[in-house]
Amino acid sequence: MKSVFIIAALAALAAGGAQAAPLDDIIAKSGCVACHTKDKKLVGPAYKDVAAKYKGQDVTTKLMDKVRKGGSGVYGPIPMPPNGPDKISDADLKTAVDAILKTP
Repeated sequence: MKSVFIIAALAALAAGGAQAAPLDDIIAKSGCVACHTKDKKLVGPAYKDVAAKYKGQDVTTKLMDKVRKGGSGVYGPIPMPPNGPDKISDADLKTAVDAILKTP
C-alpha cells in the first residue's frame, strides 16, 4: 500500500512539473535586463510596449521563436541577438514571454 501512495505522489509531482523561477530571476540570469526594462525603452522595447503591441493575440509561440532566432526591424534597427536554450531554457522562456504579455 505504501508503494501505491509513493507512486501516486511521484506522479502528482511529475504532472505539476518543477516550479518555474520568478520572472525577475529568469530575466536577470538570462541577460534580458541588459536591453529591456518593464516600462521604458532601453536598447530593446519595454515589456509594456511588447504587451500593448500583441494585446489579445495568441503569440507566445511566435515570440518565443523571435527570442530564439533574434532579429530586427520590429522595434527599430538595433538587432536582438539569438538566445538559445543554453542562455534560457524553454520553460523559463515560456514563463517570461507569458508574463511579459501580461505586463500592464
